[in-house]
Amino acid sequence: MTPRSAIIERETKETAIRIELTLDGSGQHRVDSPVPFFNHMLSAVARHGFFDLQVSARGDVEIDAHHTVEDLGIVLGEAFKKALGDKAGVRRFGRATMPMHEALAAVVIDFSGRPFLVFNAAIPKTKVGEFDTELVEEFFVAFCNHSGANIHVNLAYGDNLHHIIEAIFKAFGRALDEATAIDPRIEGVLSTKGTLA
Repeated sequence: MTPRSAIIERETKETAIRIELTLDGSGQHRVDSPVPFFNHMLSAVARHGFFDLQVSARGDVEIDAHHTVEDLGIVLGEAFKKALGDKAGVRRFGRATMPMHEALAAVVIDFSGRPFLVFNAAIPKTKVGEFDTELVEEFFVAFCNHSGANIHVNLAYGDNLHHIIEAIFKAFGRALDEATAIDPRIEGVLSTKGTLA
């Protein structure tokens, strides 16, 4: 089987990002950006989704981390879209519910080609360390728009913000793994229309 992989680079006046992604990997990853907490979250996505992921990012974090996190969402979304190609044989749908201590979060994904985000996670606008928690939703907006995915994020409960956010990203990784997997029963794309767009 041809490797399902992508290399995407994006450089603006605010950020410079390069992502290498292999869908059929083993969870090997190296995430290097100036946003340490978010490095931890992307590492969780790779490890729990069994993707091989290399991320190199620079950004204007002296202002704040918004541009860097948003652009990471853009580039990672583009990488998944490219690596999925025509989506022939791809399961398309994925779902996962993950605990993290007292927190429980679920993510459901449809690589439909029609981006839409439902973010049912009332995360207070504050910080975890130096990380602005409102950037979690910004990342998912960017990922949806550039991957063509419909994603629903639902937080059942949780108290610790680190645990809440980590549960979301671990669920995201597992849901991505299911949605991007090849199913030999699928001929062409999984759609009655015969296309995913």
